[in-house]
This record gives sequence, C-alpha cells and structure tokens, in this order.
Amino acid sequence: MKKETVKIKRIDVSDIKMFRKLVELFQEVFVEEDSVPDNKYLREILAKPGFNAFVAMNGNEVVGGITAFELPKYSTKGSELFIYDVAVKKELQRKGVGKQLIKTVKEYCKKMGIKEIFVAANEEDKHALKFYKSTKAEAERVVHFNYSVN
Repeated sequence: MKKETVKIKRIDVSDIKMFRKLVELFQEVFVEEDSVPDNKYLREILAKPGFNAFVAMNGNEVVGGITAFELPKYSTKGSELFIYDVAVKKELQRKGVGKQLIKTVKEYCKKMGIKEIFVAANEEDKHALKFYKSTKAEAERVVHFNYSVN
C-alpha cells in the first residue's frame, strides 16, 4: 500500500457504514470484546455537536481513524480538541497512516479556529507515546483520575 492511496475523510451522519467499520476497527486494534452499538445509537453520536470522526480509507476499506471531541473554552473565546481514539489496522501501522490522520485533524482545527489539540496516552503504552512524539506533540505530565458512577 502506498501512502498516496490512503484518503482521509471527516465523516458525518450520512456515513454510518463507515463509522460502524471504524468502531469495529477500534475494537479490533484495542482488543475490546464489546459489541458495536446499533446504527441508531451510532447516528446519535455522529450527530452530536462537537463530535468528530475522521477515517483513513484505502479504496473502500477503513484502515484507520480518529474520534475527537471539540470542547468549548470558557476562560477565553474558542475551543480545544480532545482526541479520544486513534487506531490504524495492525498491518498498516508505522507506514504513515496515523501521521496523515493527525495532519488532517490539525488542518481541520486550523480551518475551524481551534487553537489546541490534546490526547491522553497511558505511560505503559510505549507504542502510543512514540507515535505522538513522532507527530511533534509536546508531552505534558498529568495525573488522570477516573470516577466510577455505579
């Protein structure tokens, strides 16, 4: 596969089949056992203001993607973008697809006036850390807390 054959596209509610394939890809790459929600639910997610999904396509095949949430700031006018998930098919990793996705997201943010993008990665996920560093992201040490609401 040549880098030029991969096309990146921001998808919307009309691209439900592509979104379903992207969610399936996330589950495959992240080795998740959950079943993919029904199309009605996926459409609701795609329709939410501030939700963004970008897919990397090789022909008709979804080979990668990013989901991200735009977060309006209150201390100043504007927004930030939180990258929630990034995945590329295992056999295409380290071939520039992820970097193409990040580049496209950065271009989208520039066009939309979004000044900052951030993403979280677990310290033990050396592959993710290396990838984000290779895309010129600046690392910042933070402690992330989770609350279970059960």
